[in-house]
Amino acid sequence: MKRSTMKITRRQALKATAAAVAAPLIVPSHVFGQNAPSNTMLMASIGTGRMGHGDMKACLYSGLKTNARIVAVCDLDLNRAEHAKGEVVAAYDKEFGKGKYQDIEVYGDYRELLKRKDIDGLTISTPDHWHAKIAVEAAKAGKGMYLQKPLAHSIGEGQKLVQAVRKYKVVFQTGSQQRSSVYFRHVCELVRNGFIGQLKQVDVGLPADSGTGKYVEMPVPENLNYDMWLGSTQEVPYTQDRVHPQRGYGRPGWLQIEQFSRGMITGWGAHMYDTAQWGIGNDDSSGPVEIKATAEFPERGLFDVHTKFEGEALYANGIVMTSKTGPAGVRFTGEKGWIWVDRGGFKAENPEVLKSKVPENGVHLYKSNDHMLDYLTALREGRDPICPVEVGHRSNTICVLHHIAMKLGRTLKWDTKKEEFVGDKEANEWLDFKHREPWTVEV
Repeated sequence: MKRSTMKITRRQALKATAAAVAAPLIVPSHVFGQNAPSNTMLMASIGTGRMGHGDMKACLYSGLKTNARIVAVCDLDLNRAEHAKGEVVAAYDKEFGKGKYQDIEVYGDYRELLKRKDIDGLTISTPDHWHAKIAVEAAKAGKGMYLQKPLAHSIGEGQKLVQAVRKYKVVFQTGSQQRSSVYFRHVCELVRNGFIGQLKQVDVGLPADSGTGKYVEMPVPENLNYDMWLGSTQEVPYTQDRVHPQRGYGRPGWLQIEQFSRGMITGWGAHMYDTAQWGIGNDDSSGPVEIKATAEFPERGLFDVHTKFEGEALYANGIVMTSKTGPAGVRFTGEKGWIWVDRGGFKAENPEVLKSKVPENGVHLYKSNDHMLDYLTALREGRDPICPVEVGHRSNTICVLHHIAMKLGRTLKWDTKKEEFVGDKEANEWLDFKHREPWTVEV
């Protein structure tokens, strides 16, 4: 598979030095062809916590199939970064022989990592409020990237990220891995090809957050760069519930704090709304033309994201999408019945529909059975993967639109081309937030 022009040029420039020296440490001497040392893609993982740990491992093992090797890890919690290095070294020891692949660099600042000219691609799996800043800077540095969902913390950030990825011509995969599931692809193909008749309604279910966060101020752990962790958001005292556990990789508290995350509406919404719009065939616009939502925001100490919610979005083609707290999944209803899909499988009002095969001249969706492998393959070939930046932005847009509607408590009209609310100055002020210096997002 050919590499992009950018990658070939960079690799040629380094051929006589870094690649020639490092390659024997990366792959056994008998490997040839696409897997020759000179063709090895060098990867790094930024953010090695709960989700980042999994993304790093996915990159590591999918990299064995595409001759990609992790050579650097980065986290603001150096304990986590060191642990990540140990995991990578142990895996490569097992694969290539003990001691043959030890040179994994550990970084506490992503900016230092991005200065490396030899890095081809990244996984970025930080808290939500850091996604856009790091990804835009990575694009400027010419790095391909796999970015955890949701794409950004605001619609404004997402717009800038789309601009950056296309301006600097880098490969970008959004971590909406349901696109690489046979369940979701098959159902969306059935819907798109009219097997349930004309689509009328889509119903989305998302789980609810729960629990209480503690306000107790604590000393900042020596291994954590907390001021940088806050990034673009306001300064607030450290407490473990605001960040992540110092032992283990349990669910972090920041997921339930609006300063850093919008809650389940973006956490699971980034997956289920993405599937809904894939089935609707709405990937060529930025969501619905009208939206309303209500939600509960009970007193839960430090945690302040929504719990139960209900929403309704109207698309320009007349399709109505409802969503509410419930089992995570998507139900498509057409003139001839309904189909439900979730991560456990699918079912239909008429089970025979599920056996239908899309005709040769029908709508065939991009086929991927491994989201990380698809990213690495696209990176090597210099092309878009299954979930490029525009798709990630549109899926995140509808999540954030619901969040804004929840907070304002009224029906909002959305201009899908201008990506702004129609005649609503207050609502448009919610499209982005004031970023703390020096962590502004600039293309």
